[in-house]
Amino acid sequence: MAQHFLLSAKARTLSLRSIFSGGEEKAYETFRKLRWPETDGEAVCPDCGCLDSYEISTRRKFKCVACHRQYSVTSGTIFASRKMSFTDLLAAICIVMNAAKGVSALQLSRDLDCQHKTAFVLAHKIREALAAETAEANVSGEAEIDGSYFGGHIRPENRKVDRIDRRLAEHQTGKRRVVIAIRQRKGRTLTFVRPTEAHGVEIARERITRGTRLFADEANHWDVLHGAFDTYRINHSEAYSEAGVSTNQVESYFSRLRRMVEGQHHGVSPRYLHQYAAHAAWMEDHCRLDNGTLTRRALGLALAHPVSREWKGYWQRAAQR
Repeated sequence: MAQHFLLSAKARTLSLRSIFSGGEEKAYETFRKLRWPETDGEAVCPDCGCLDSYEISTRRKFKCVACHRQYSVTSGTIFASRKMSFTDLLAAICIVMNAAKGVSALQLSRDLDCQHKTAFVLAHKIREALAAETAEANVSGEAEIDGSYFGGHIRPENRKVDRIDRRLAEHQTGKRRVVIAIRQRKGRTLTFVRPTEAHGVEIARERITRGTRLFADEANHWDVLHGAFDTYRINHSEAYSEAGVSTNQVESYFSRLRRMVEGQHHGVSPRYLHQYAAHAAWMEDHCRLDNGTLTRRALGLALAHPVSREWKGYWQRAAQR
């Protein structure tokens, strides 16, 4: 019987032990090579693009010969104004990539020996960088579309006489959201968070290329897609797959996301559900890559991403609210 790839040695090409034993200098060199891959780690001014800079080695900074600006390897990136060491940042990304169903901020803070607030923001910065990879992507060929609801759970009362009908609108918490996923077969997964699944119709028209073979379930709101795409439907009350028609791949994604939300985080705010959804989609799309490649790819995305306007100074703004 063949061994699954994730259980083989080929899936383990990077360990936390190697990151910490390599030290700060090796982690710094990794950051440089992934920030400036075209020059093999040689500094490039983020303002004017000049290739000539003075290196201030005592502070790990550079000074541009042309515009005289001082900058570092993380200047202008999502890790700008960082306080953590390069070793800890690289280890944090490795920990997040190693967790197939995600990792909680509490666990990450314990692994890195940092405050929970630091781990919370750091994890969300990584998720934001991962989500940027498919922010403008479209799907074509063959694709599946579906939705799944998250959040808004109402705990029933202990005594039967005190219980309410939790299906009624007046008893809802207002926190329930649906994650709409469009997954291209042998391709990428696009995720969107909306109040209802019916919003997926307009999303499909915007993000699915004409001529795509689209697969959906029996929900009534998908009926209008027949006019725009070559659409095939599967009735889940009768079968989950029949003659190649199914939504099994997008359901596989929802399985990962559901275990991430319920098993790791135990609850996600609707405000940030889109980042968790994008994180699960990224892990699902790259599940056949070794953890070393995943870590380098995630770090490359983070270093190519601009300063986060949502997460920079997050706790300072939260204290003022």
